[in-house]
Amino acid sequence: MHMSTKKEKKDGATKEKVEASIPEGVSVSIEGSMITSSGKLGTNKRIFNDALLKLEKAGSSISISGTSEKGLAKKAAKAEMALKKELENDMRGVSEYYERKMRLVFAHFPINVEVKGDMLYINNIIGERFPRTSRIVGSTKIEAKGQEVRIYGTSLDEVSQTCANIRLACKIRNKDSRVFQDGLYYELE
Repeated sequence: MHMSTKKEKKDGATKEKVEASIPEGVSVSIEGSMITSSGKLGTNKRIFNDALLKLEKAGSSISISGTSEKGLAKKAAKAEMALKKELENDMRGVSEYYERKMRLVFAHFPINVEVKGDMLYINNIIGERFPRTSRIVGSTKIEAKGQEVRIYGTSLDEVSQTCANIRLACKIRNKDSRVFQDGLYYELE
């Protein structure tokens, strides 16, 4: 998956043309302000600002060009580069999962987790009677085996936000964080 930028001359000014190549096994469709990437693992949809950006699919690449309006040209240039990276992430995600691993850590009260629908329930954290809840974003999936928790999905944004929601749900307030270190933590690889 190679992203390239090409410079074009247009009315005497230099304008960069951003191109994103579509990897093998991934199909992309553009409908209005929605771009859909489909692959063997699923689909990712992304909405872009069609007032700032124009997308064109030509063969196995997508060319992204910004508006040349004087007041919006700088904003469009930043939006081009951001959309290029987001499309790269979406196209990679439909061919291989984005995955994060977390680990249950506890000292005295054994913690366990369970998934019900689009919510993750964290039971018995520092001996609390009621479970703490965390929202699972989008099509992200969670598998829990013992103390290992695997969070995976096709969208990097959704997987990362799900992990952040879990960390926020495990935050212990009004206690010394050096003593009460129970919770779910990212596993270092």
